[in-house]
Amino acid sequence: MTPTAAERNTPRWRSEDKLAGWVGAICLASLAFFLRRWNLGTPHAFSFDETYYAKDAWSLLNNGYVRTYVEDADKTILNGQVTGLWQDTPSMIVHPEVGKWLIAAGIKVFGMDPTGWRMASAVIGALMVLLMCRFVRRVTGSTVLGLVAGLLLSIDGLQLVLSRLALLDIFLAFFTLLGVHCVVADRQWLRDRLAAGRRTAALGIWRPWLLLGGVAFGLACGTKWSAIYTLAVFGLLAWLWSAGARRAFGQRRPLLRSVFLDGVPAFLALVGVGLVTYLATWTGWLMHADAYESSPTLTNSQYTSYGGDDPWPTASEPDAHGLGEVTQSLRSLWSYHQDVYTFHTHFLNDSTHIYASKPSTWLVMGRPVGVDAQTDIQPGAQGCDAPSGSTCIRQILLIGNPVIWWGGCLAMVASLLLWIGARDWRHGVAVVGLASTWLPWFLYDDRPIFFFYAITSLPFLVLSVALAMGHLIGTSDVPTPRRTFGVVVAGSYTVLALVAFAWFWPIWTDVLLTKSEWDARIWFQRWI
Repeated sequence: MTPTAAERNTPRWRSEDKLAGWVGAICLASLAFFLRRWNLGTPHAFSFDETYYAKDAWSLLNNGYVRTYVEDADKTILNGQVTGLWQDTPSMIVHPEVGKWLIAAGIKVFGMDPTGWRMASAVIGALMVLLMCRFVRRVTGSTVLGLVAGLLLSIDGLQLVLSRLALLDIFLAFFTLLGVHCVVADRQWLRDRLAAGRRTAALGIWRPWLLLGGVAFGLACGTKWSAIYTLAVFGLLAWLWSAGARRAFGQRRPLLRSVFLDGVPAFLALVGVGLVTYLATWTGWLMHADAYESSPTLTNSQYTSYGGDDPWPTASEPDAHGLGEVTQSLRSLWSYHQDVYTFHTHFLNDSTHIYASKPSTWLVMGRPVGVDAQTDIQPGAQGCDAPSGSTCIRQILLIGNPVIWWGGCLAMVASLLLWIGARDWRHGVAVVGLASTWLPWFLYDDRPIFFFYAITSLPFLVLSVALAMGHLIGTSDVPTPRRTFGVVVAGSYTVLALVAFAWFWPIWTDVLLTKSEWDARIWFQRWI
């Protein structure tokens, strides 16, 4: 096989010890878990949307589906009473259930309290750091760049805070990145086997990485529907890469051949397996579909503002049995999805939220989200040592590490130019990943959406930074002025990111600050 120009420029770190790469990644992930596990139960409260997802998870764990809660359920739970909380009617939840089942797993092990409902996020957040190391290692061929990328992800504030809250977005980001990783791995798998003349690769009949990617994307869509955009774009990219590989190996009519030998199998693996996986995540709902079909809460007045005036067709049908019951439950699930889609696309259009922001501001962190805050803590209270006439503050702010996000934006501009100009597929992964996770939100900017949705874009910004570092350092192991310059720039950037991490740590983790200390970290009025 004749290597592409981009692959000829791949660093020579491919020959490094693979064990060292895994050990380094695991150590970084362990450190990330320690930072996310530290003081995880603070604040002892339902922070932001935890009031929905933690309680939904508790209901799934106890009932198999989400039921509505009694009045003042939050206060009751925080006081230690976690039983007798449910009413008889099911709840109209507006996101799929994978993330909530994962939160439920943490509650099962650690209990129905803030530590318990946040534990799954901490675990997945740390695993995402491990995955980031391996993903960038696979794209760049460099163990060093992979570890640097994992470090940068681990010290980003948005990733840190979401790993310490029972929200859905950290699970979405993890499964989305896993799906993209599988598609990139499939590219290398196919090219290696075409080079070796493997018949199964030539016929496109066995693509194990795409099958795993289908599972990952199914779980991502089973957390939030927005993952479908990344699935669609990288599914198309997988086919184009396959066609390019066949052309590189001199096959005749590679694009047409790839439609049948690669396009169809890729669709079945990614979309088909993804759909089966997605449906499997609704098993608990399907097993209790009769509760939704018979509930006046869901089929009549309470949700007619976005669900329509008519009840679901299955609501008036007698309960079926056997295969008919499966079909009936699936039809009910389809009606449920229609109601949820209407909720997201119409019902919220006239809503407002103090922390809502336009996606055009996300990459520069124009409007972060205040998750929790205690203001006006008087001197002497809670250890506040503010001078007389001043106060202290505790805050959790969903905001990224400015060095990583702003540097990532600059690196992404370079990635776009290098993808188009040099046809470097590695930069294409970064650009396409960012586009598929960020641009679709412009379609929904007439409803309240938030900066932390951009967590799925963060890995691709970090990948772009790692690629920029690789270009600055170069591929030669011989010391040169250029290599020295690149190492200094890359090292200085990483150190600066670490300094920013230490500086912003208090407003990410609810640490007590004096008002002047807090002011020093709030650089812009829009960050308040």
